[in-house]
Amino acid sequence: MIRLIVPLFALLSLSAFVACGGDDEETLTIYSGRSESLVQPILDQFAEESGVKVRVRYGDTAELAATILEEGNNSPADVFFAQDAGALGALAEAGLLKTLPSTILDLAPSQYRSRADLWVGISGRARVVVYNTEVLSPDDLPDSIFGFTDPEWDGRIGWAPQNGSFQAFVTGLRVLEGDDAARDWLEGIQANNPTEYPNNTTSVEGVANGEVDVAFVNHYYLYRFLEEEGDGFKARNHYTGPGDAGSLVNIAGAGILKTTNSNDLAEQFLRYMLGTTAQQYFADETYEYPVIDGIAIHEDLVPLADVQPPDIDLSDLSDLNGTLELLRETGALP
Repeated sequence: MIRLIVPLFALLSLSAFVACGGDDEETLTIYSGRSESLVQPILDQFAEESGVKVRVRYGDTAELAATILEEGNNSPADVFFAQDAGALGALAEAGLLKTLPSTILDLAPSQYRSRADLWVGISGRARVVVYNTEVLSPDDLPDSIFGFTDPEWDGRIGWAPQNGSFQAFVTGLRVLEGDDAARDWLEGIQANNPTEYPNNTTSVEGVANGEVDVAFVNHYYLYRFLEEEGDGFKARNHYTGPGDAGSLVNIAGAGILKTTNSNDLAEQFLRYMLGTTAQQYFADETYEYPVIDGIAIHEDLVPLADVQPPDIDLSDLSDLNGTLELLRETGALP
């Protein structure tokens, strides 16, 4: 069995269950590595429209994956709704996820679902470099994520190595460029004395406030700030060059636990998340990329065809444990 290395205090700090729906309905239990502020509204809508009572345990994606591994056959989770493909892959490799039916899998394109049919993408997110517009223009920024190891970026970088999406990016970097190159990149960034932030939100805030000039984040956090603060917000997204790991497109996705006693409800939930209502919600409200056809992306988003992300099979992002070990070896994590 694969074990994810997660501190005990982190497991104990996972959020309590959040329930929506009445007491008499059938119950679906979701472990969500997606934050409550992003997904609770659409979960509430699913509960209201389906009549299913939804219980949600929120927490960090890697911590929740580790919890499911520890719980094993005793896990109360029916669905794991993960922030990235890597954590889903870890559970898939441990043999804890059910094979999904084609009626669900066929709703998403092949690049956004498990090679072994064990999980499916719900929404897409691109890695970007967010930069301070008072200090930098796009022409000042490297076309490759490796450019930020140059000494000229000393003291100017923000990152969030504790964050699951950053860890998934490092896994992608390992897959695309090899472990040695990923280690060199981490050591190069470390040599430039980066400022550590707890998450993407605070990283973007740090850039806009002038604490750092750039930070490595997911694309959609910027748009939440622009909606609240307007075009005067002093940060924008930069996509690195075609095929570069710095513009990796990952997914938030979900799988059904083998131990579920509510398989029909779990499948109903996945179909709803891949339906037009939920997909338009993710496009409009969380500024993510839909994974089904016919959904308009937010007008401010760069189309994925213009991003030109690296060609990678998201099923290959399953070695989260190896990434955590590498982050510790290089000092990025304690």
